[in-house]
Amino acid sequence: MESGMDNQIIQERLSLLRARMRKNNIDYYMIPTADFHSSEYVSDYFKTREYFCNFSGSNGTLVVWQEGAGLWTDGRYFIQADQELAGTGVELFRMMEDGVPTLGEFLTERLQDGQRLGFDGRVISAKDGKRYEERFKEAGKQIDIFYMKDLAEEIWTERPAFPAGKVTVLAEELAGCSVADKLKAVREKLKRAGAEELLLTKLDDLMWLFNVRGCDVECNPVAMSYGYITQNTAVIFMQEQAVNDELRAYFAANCVELLGYGEIVSYLERLAAGRRILVDMRYCSYTLYRMLADRQTIVEACNPTEDLKAVKNPTELANMREIYLKDSVALTRFICWLKSNIGKMEITEVDAADKLEEFRREIPEFLDLSFPTIAGYGSNAAMMHYEAVPEHCVVLEPKGLLLVDSGGQYLGGTTDVTRTIALGPVPDEQKFHYTMVATAMLQLTHARWLHGCTGRNLDILARQPLWNLGLDYKCGTGHGVGYILNVHEGPQNMRWRFVEGQREAVLEAGMDITNEPGVYIEGSHGIRIENVMVAENDVKNEYGQFMYFETLTWVPMDFDAIDEQYLTETTRVMLYDYQKQVYDKLSPYLSVEEREWLKKETRAD
Repeated sequence: MESGMDNQIIQERLSLLRARMRKNNIDYYMIPTADFHSSEYVSDYFKTREYFCNFSGSNGTLVVWQEGAGLWTDGRYFIQADQELAGTGVELFRMMEDGVPTLGEFLTERLQDGQRLGFDGRVISAKDGKRYEERFKEAGKQIDIFYMKDLAEEIWTERPAFPAGKVTVLAEELAGCSVADKLKAVREKLKRAGAEELLLTKLDDLMWLFNVRGCDVECNPVAMSYGYITQNTAVIFMQEQAVNDELRAYFAANCVELLGYGEIVSYLERLAAGRRILVDMRYCSYTLYRMLADRQTIVEACNPTEDLKAVKNPTELANMREIYLKDSVALTRFICWLKSNIGKMEITEVDAADKLEEFRREIPEFLDLSFPTIAGYGSNAAMMHYEAVPEHCVVLEPKGLLLVDSGGQYLGGTTDVTRTIALGPVPDEQKFHYTMVATAMLQLTHARWLHGCTGRNLDILARQPLWNLGLDYKCGTGHGVGYILNVHEGPQNMRWRFVEGQREAVLEAGMDITNEPGVYIEGSHGIRIENVMVAENDVKNEYGQFMYFETLTWVPMDFDAIDEQYLTETTRVMLYDYQKQVYDKLSPYLSVEEREWLKKETRAD
């Protein structure tokens, strides 16, 4: 928010919140970015943190006390948070920066014996809630945790409706595996984990397990739901208004009991005591965890669905290859259109994003975007998750760089791709940075490794060219991508930093992962090049199982932004080989004009 009036509104809301804190004897009140399922992206109903501080990023936690307020967020959002918090009275705490306390350290230091920490336990994960309990105990402090009330309910009177969109069945021909087979695999993993039953609360895992899709979160085809699995039964909890007769018949045919979304609490309360229930503490709410902990044995482990979902089956991979090719054609046609029209007509960042969506919508399998398109020109591109809106965007000029991070949801896959596009002359420093980012991406593309490595083992291949220059990017290098599901998926990821408690997953054949190094210079420019790859088995010999990446994304890199004097001979070969493959794969689907443009763009003569 920029105007004084808007900042005053935020301060008034915080004053109302503090009044309710005093009424409930709460000294510190915490508001995370989450729904009842610890989702990364949430529907408007759950954007409570944004309502009270104006920060709109997908990750951040607001803490309010009587004399002040603070927001904790990661490096992807530092620039954005600085701008959105300006004038609100909310202090920015830059996570993982020197001298900045973690949220846990801050609360443990500030809270005194007998004081009360408050939060809505439905939107705090069991893992975080339990960690606060343990921190306070280790510090020798008696802190009361008040978690049974959402203080925003009495303040946010114009709150959006609770999401309850239509749920559809994903045909087995698209899913590649039946619900029965998935349940069988989950039950086998439950046994190995020493658990009898599973409380499943993560939305994309539920969609995957039951081969259904929803529309309750923008760009994420998930439905508000819970699941409870035993060795003999399966129950799914969904909102009544989201279910039709076809869906009821589908669940019945698959021996899945269907209950109302709100019945999860009474269902868990009715369970006989002494069950061994697997609970993924990262995604189960603190409220549900506390309800179970007193009467049941909690087996704390990762959802068995997570690993199963991450390894794409042959049907999924075949569909993804086809969809990624179509998506690559759409983005390439957009780049051709943009370069052909820049300077001839007025094009804003929003216009560019809308035009790219037009090209994607021409694909028959298109369902939706996989996230709001990030089209950042010049210094706006330095904000990793910048989103232009009609009231606040810039006109593109025939010079400099435009970063476009985008993706689509299709019947056949979910895409995520970034290209940084030269719109005209590019300053030498920016060319140098672009060339180094291309080098970083290509080095990781050509990785060879022994099975057993995680993304942390391979991350250095992307960062090394930048670290050699004293540069870095404040985010991971890669993340898994869902199959007609969330654009961010685990457990696979690629990052260099060890974070206690964060899961590291061995890269298995069939796991997809993004490859997206970048350079972000505040006030100047941002550069990212992103492809999606799939881990595959290579030769197996006396040393073990070697592996490599298969590339799914085939969109040209921009020679207009590359300074070839900074390429090694190895990188040069990699670059020209990739560009030639782009031309060979895409040219059959392009018009004569687009084909001629791509030939020049890729130097495929």
